[in-house]
Amino acid sequence: MKNTLTKGPAKALALPRSNPMVSLVKAGLLTAIVALVWVLTTTAVWANGDQLIGSWLTPEDKAVVEIYRDGDQYFGKFIFLKEPNYAAGHEAGLDGQAKVDRNNPDASQHSQPIIGLVMLSGMNYSGEKKGKHQWKGGKIYDPGNGKSYKCTINLNADGSLDLRGYVGISLFGRTQVWRPQQ
Repeated sequence: MKNTLTKGPAKALALPRSNPMVSLVKAGLLTAIVALVWVLTTTAVWANGDQLIGSWLTPEDKAVVEIYRDGDQYFGKFIFLKEPNYAAGHEAGLDGQAKVDRNNPDASQHSQPIIGLVMLSGMNYSGEKKGKHQWKGGKIYDPGNGKSYKCTINLNADGSLDLRGYVGISLFGRTQVWRPQQ
């Protein structure tokens, strides 16, 4: 087809053209920055939540509880008892036998040994508040009375845990300090 308005070949409008190499570098750099920010923020959350993982001494060193993660929740089980067996003269005649979950409201659990018993369940890392890492939303079970309580955990600056069990609202509860087992 012949250009009828101008003599000679048709000329294209000269629009400013960006360098394709510069565009690729910019796109790659942006992708790398977004990926790095994502990795750093998600890793930081997991790392902070995982500070709970380990072995913890309960008050008066009566027991050691191992806290572990399953999926995105944290659980704890007894791995050591200072007095793992019933004392002589036990009212149920269990002298010298390994302690079991006798007070559990579910009678089928009465023969379950205390060592290995999951007593902390469903804890979720909820971030940092007032300089302390917190876990909430779970429950703690007391095999001494067979009751479960709502639970919150705070990690203190000295590495100890404030573990609060309560009924209803946190105001109606009790706090224990657990120390990391060395």
